[in-house]
Amino acid sequence: MAVNGTEHSGGFPTGGAVRVERVEVDSDDAQWAMARYFAELAQRFPGGFDPAAGGADGDSARMTPPDGAFVVARRDHDVLGCGGVQRIDATVAEIKRMWVHPQRRGEGLGRLLLDELESIARSLGCSTVVLDTNGSLVEAIAMYERRGYEPTERYNDNPYAQHWFRKTL
Repeated sequence: MAVNGTEHSGGFPTGGAVRVERVEVDSDDAQWAMARYFAELAQRFPGGFDPAAGGADGDSARMTPPDGAFVVARRDHDVLGCGGVQRIDATVAEIKRMWVHPQRRGEGLGRLLLDELESIARSLGCSTVVLDTNGSLVEAIAMYERRGYEPTERYNDNPYAQHWFRKTL
């Protein structure tokens, strides 16, 4: 059973229950996952990726209660993915740092992470979630669209963002 999270089982070809649980954004597991996420972005984005320019310096302050949270997906002790949510205002939350280990993609982990982050946004009193992404992350864009996210106007100054999405919860 996951602490402060949701346990999920079934549908994963490698077996074992996957649980999504809240962790401190500064925890070893969160930092490990985000380091892999940032390394992947540096490889996939034309021109690379600088976490500081992408706003990562403020993650600790924004993705902690009472205005945010960070989660990891894990099977046993293995971290398979991560994501965060932060309140933008009284009714809008932003989803950030969504990542699934490349070897675990296609197993439904993105959906599980997104479900948990949307649930946290609701618990923060938000009725809308927004997110941004880069055009090179075609798998993420397709997942967001399948999950009911609709294109919206630019809402931030993230230099790496090329697409902005919104969903009413």
